[in-house]
Amino acid sequence: MTISVSVIIPAIDEAEVVGAAINSAVRAGADEVILVDGGSSDATSWIAEQLGALVITAAPGRASQQNAGAQAAKGDILLFLHADCCLPENGLAELRQQMAASESHQGGYFRQRINQAGWIYRWIEFGNLLRARTLKWAYGDQAIFVRAKVYHAIGGFPKMPLMEDLYFMKRLKREGRLICIQAPLLVSARRWTTRGTIRQTFRNWTMLVAVHLGVSPATLARYYPRTT
Repeated sequence: MTISVSVIIPAIDEAEVVGAAINSAVRAGADEVILVDGGSSDATSWIAEQLGALVITAAPGRASQQNAGAQAAKGDILLFLHADCCLPENGLAELRQQMAASESHQGGYFRQRINQAGWIYRWIEFGNLLRARTLKWAYGDQAIFVRAKVYHAIGGFPKMPLMEDLYFMKRLKREGRLICIQAPLLVSARRWTTRGTIRQTFRNWTMLVAVHLGVSPATLARYYPRTT
């Protein structure tokens, strides 16, 4: 029996990149692509519709948008793809094979390839992969996926302004084994090139440490507002 995959893309004003993300999901063999618009003022929704994606709207915020997409999805597997990321052409075939191999496989994430040359980006990729493999804490730009029945059982993404992916993964890893898809997810370098590689990496790790010291995501959002 073929495992169906729904690709859910949360977006706000992502007209420049959303077409590539949707096309990558289609080429990879997604059974459906859902674009969840959080209030775009550009052509994001129009582009998605032209490319055959189902477009729905939701309150802005990745948790809200991703949860809305999950409620509309029909697939056995829910895959959450950021608008500035592209799935590898063979990625969903590998995902289906791995998820069909064992009922204990409840979800997972992709290995990354940042679309920028330079050793610093290879180190970022390595650090992100090491974190996900050792701690099972994948971030949203690693294309988190989960069995639909498990997603609903654990209540979806918690409603918070930041770090919803981390809290979701903490719940998910208690449900069974998480797998890493080796076909690399292409990730935009824009947040690193805009903010600086060292600054952005330090920001990510500072938030991670702060959360585990008990700082609330709401407090973190005041100091580290989400811009992409």
